[in-house]
Formats: sequence, structure tokens, C-alpha cells
Amino acid sequence: MSQRTDCSGRRGVLLSGRKGYIVQYRAGRCSRRMSLGPSTVLTCEQARTRAITIIAAAKGGDDPAARRDADRRTATVKELADRFDKEHVSLRIKESTAKGYRRLLQLTILPALGRHRVTEVTRADIAKLHHDLRHIPYEANRCLEVISKMFSLAEMWGLRPDGSNPRKHIKKYAEEKRERFLSPAELKRVGEILREMESEGIELPSAIAATRLLILTGCRLSEIMTLQWEHVDFPGKALRLPDSKTGAKVVHLGQPAIDVLEKIGQVETNPWVIVGTLPGARLTDLQPFWQRVRARAGLNDVRIHDLRHTFASTAVASGQGLPMIGKLLGHTQVQTTARYAHLASATVKTAASDVSAEIAASLNGQALPLI
Repeated sequence: MSQRTDCSGRRGVLLSGRKGYIVQYRAGRCSRRMSLGPSTVLTCEQARTRAITIIAAAKGGDDPAARRDADRRTATVKELADRFDKEHVSLRIKESTAKGYRRLLQLTILPALGRHRVTEVTRADIAKLHHDLRHIPYEANRCLEVISKMFSLAEMWGLRPDGSNPRKHIKKYAEEKRERFLSPAELKRVGEILREMESEGIELPSAIAATRLLILTGCRLSEIMTLQWEHVDFPGKALRLPDSKTGAKVVHLGQPAIDVLEKIGQVETNPWVIVGTLPGARLTDLQPFWQRVRARAGLNDVRIHDLRHTFASTAVASGQGLPMIGKLLGHTQVQTTARYAHLASATVKTAASDVSAEIAASLNGQALPLI
């Protein structure tokens, strides 16, 4: 315990023998005491200056000691992250997305900010974290999104003042949108490889079937890998998914996809369409199989998700409009489908050529065909 001093910032002696400066003042009817710092760091004059500032603030109605105590009780970013997970991520976010949120928090955000008080985090802190990740812009931008949502909730929970989100005004890095589409020749090669693997009998038939369904339906990987037989409507030629990235949806199937499903056949006591090696289990990871397929096909730059892009590009090439493609892919936002708009230029050019040819025929005195 330190000895009592006056408000000028004199030294006190702790039971440990260490010496430091303290200031004592009155806030209302209460007497407050604050440490100014150790005597080995502060000079007497510096301590006196700090003491005068604190006393002046107290006379103006502030209570620096009470504010200090409140700050000590303020949640840390680590505690905020725990609440964020419990009350938002676990309840409102799809599991695959939640997994990504938790990874960013554990590997990047919390190591940088976890010990900070929520009220102390500044825009400069967030800008530095973002800048340090500039070599991986996609990851940097996802961190910004997680931080933005977490601190918006901190405001709602009363942990920060309204409108104080430290992510504001920090511009995201440009991201190169990667769109890879398989050409007809490349699709033919993939088909040949799948047939070869089927005849060799080494790969899992369910992995081969899953790849064919991805190509023929345009579904997301998770939608095919978690597909259950109760979701398959053979008479209606559709998959009726109770949940997906965009919620419940219906995937309409062409006959080739129906043929694949009929060939698979349901395994007794197993509800999954894409079965695994264990009884009653599903196949959980298609990536190793796909890597073997693309290696044999000489398509090492093609990701599984590019099969979905290929479905969309084929639809554009066949003359389908963007609204129809959005329905086929299960998009809920128009701008998501708009990424394929530039692919329609070839179809539009063909239409323009046909129309102008008919008009030219009329200009040249040739009769236009009756419609």
C-alpha cells in the first residue's frame, strides 16, 4: 500500500519497496487516488504536470479514476470475438462460411487485435492489419468484412459508440475475378478420363458420379456432396434442396443428370447419394480425386468450381438469357449472374449478323422471309 501524499504528485512507497508517484483528488463526495507512474520512469516535474491535469479534469466534472476502472472492465477484442461467434456466427451463418470466419479470426485478426480493448481499437489499427496482408488481397478483404460485422455488433451491444466502426473508410484491395471455363474439347477430354477411370475400377464410383453431376447440373460442390436421396425428385426431374448457400432451392435436371442418378442407385441404409467408404457415410472430400482427373487431362489450372462456371458459359453460348441462367444456378442477386454478361457477346453478334443480313436483303430488293 502506498503512503498518503498531497495532490502535487509526490512519491509513495509500496510494501514491495518500489517507489512511484500518485495523485489524490476529490470527485463529488468521494476521494480518489491514481498512480502516475514509477519514480524510475517519471521525473518529479513530469509527475506534477500529470497530477495537475488530472485534478483539473476532476474539477471540470470528469473522474479519471472511474474512467480508468471502466476501461479495465471493457471487453477485449478476444471477448468480443467469442460473443460474435456464439450470438451471430453460430446462429446466422452457414457452416462453411462460419468455418472461414473462425479461421480468419484465429489465424489473423485475434493475433493482431485480440488483447486490445474494444473501445481502444482505431481505424489505424485496422488499416495496418489490412496493409500487412496486401500480398494476399482476397484474404485481406475477407478480414475487413469480418471485422466490419463484428464491430457493428459491438455498437449494437453497447460496447462502442454508434457510428464508431473502425473499419469505415478503409478501401478494399482490387481482386482479380478468376473465371475459367472448359472448352468443348476440354470437356471431351474430361469425359474420356472419367470413362477410363470407370473401366479401371480403381477410383470410387461415387467420386466419378459426383464429378459428372457437377458438370451436368451447375451445382455447388457442397450441394452435390451433401445430397440425400430424399431430395431427389425423379418424377419432377429436380433436386429439392432444403438448404444451400442461398437457402432452400430447386435444381431442375436434364435427362443426362437423371441418367447419372439412376445409374448410381441407392445403397441400403445409406441416405447419401455420394457415398463414402464407411457404411452409412458420405464422401466428404472430392478434391484429391479431382486433382487426379485434371492431372491426367492436362488441365492443372481447372478448379472444381470452374465446372459450375462452365455450366453457365455453356448456357450463355446456347442463347439462354441472364435471368434464366440465374435461375439455373440458383442466384438470388442479379449482379452475381451479371459476371457472365460478357460471354453473351458472341451470341449477340450472331443475332446482329442475322438481323442485318435480312435488312440488307430487303435493301437489295430481295423479299424478306415471312415469319
